[in-house]
Amino acid sequence: MSTGFSWFIFVWVFILISFMSIGGYFMFRKFLKVLPQADGKSKLDWQNHYVEKSRHLWTEESKDFLEELVSPVPTAFRDIAKHTIAAKIGQVALEHNASEVTREHCIEGYILATPKRDYRSLITFLEKNKIDYSAYKHLLKKA
Repeated sequence: MSTGFSWFIFVWVFILISFMSIGGYFMFRKFLKVLPQADGKSKLDWQNHYVEKSRHLWTEESKDFLEELVSPVPTAFRDIAKHTIAAKIGQVALEHNASEVTREHCIEGYILATPKRDYRSLITFLEKNKIDYSAYKHLLKKA
């Protein structure tokens, strides 16, 4: 076996192990979301619950605003992010006993659904789009 071919095999094995590790990491994160919590429902069950319970509260304006909020998310992950954010917005609207999802519910739910590590980019996005989040700055201080 030639030295060049040996290096090719070595590099190819390294690439395969790297990709399998990355895929395994994301599969494990998804697995953790599916595990039941103390109440018997998983995080995904609760997300689906809030999306279904709040479906009638969404207006065209709030749907368009949700589209605007998820626009910075890469296309490959946008549907998942939209579902997660919509679930949190629906939860916020239901907790406030709202008759419809408003812009304020969307902003609060968007902040609550965003991981703390992404708060810097979230603030940049909100300020760039001139979205007033001053009433929810206290939620961002938990980071």
